Amino acid sequence: MIKVLGVAAGLAFASGAYAQSAGQITAKVGFNRLMPKVESGDISAPALPGTKADVGNDMQPVLILSYSLTDNISVEGALGTPYKHSIYGAGAIQGTGKLGEVEALPPTAFVQYRFGAPTSAFRPFIGFGPTYAYFMKERGSSKMTAITNPGSDVPTTFKIDNKLTYSAQVGVAMNFDERWFADATVIKTRLRTDVHFSTGQTQFMKLDPVAIVLAVGYKF
Repeated sequence: MIKVLGVAAGLAFASGAYAQSAGQITAKVGFNRLMPKVESGDISAPALPGTKADVGNDMQPVLILSYSLTDNISVEGALGTPYKHSIYGAGAIQGTGKLGEVEALPPTAFVQYRFGAPTSAFRPFIGFGPTYAYFMKERGSSKMTAITNPGSDVPTTFKIDNKLTYSAQVGVAMNFDERWFADATVIKTRLRTDVHFSTGQTQFMKLDPVAIVLAVGYKF
């Protein structure tokens, strides 16, 4: 048992000897599950009081590039495909079903601090940086029209305000060998925005999404 533990410790040290260090570029690919934590305001009159909304989750592939400024400080940026979210009735219209859809593209950049030495096999890290939440392809359903403009044959459309905000992250990286590694990250974004309907009504939305990213990377 002592010999086995000794070999395991030696392998962990050997793989950690090539961890991210100053001047190094890394690229990783994985999947990001984006989960809005919604607190919805009411759609303004003439909608019924308590007419709220909820937003579904989505998961998309992501490409993440990083550059190490020092052994402990790095910058990171993420690229990916738009997240497709369904919008559902909530509050007084809970159970109404799907009201519409929207696609969101939230490019984010982080300044990170990695704990421990570059020779560590496992390196926890934290990060903080700006996020630009860009909304597109908003599409309402007949149920949205019935709620916002009952009796009308004109479909209700809507637009969600884009927002510049910020995100924080916490994660841990693990090295397999001198080039390959994997990491897991949890990201929390502060995001509040307004919805504008073609009927002239508005709605405040607190989204504050949480993202969980699992990725495999390569060190150049």
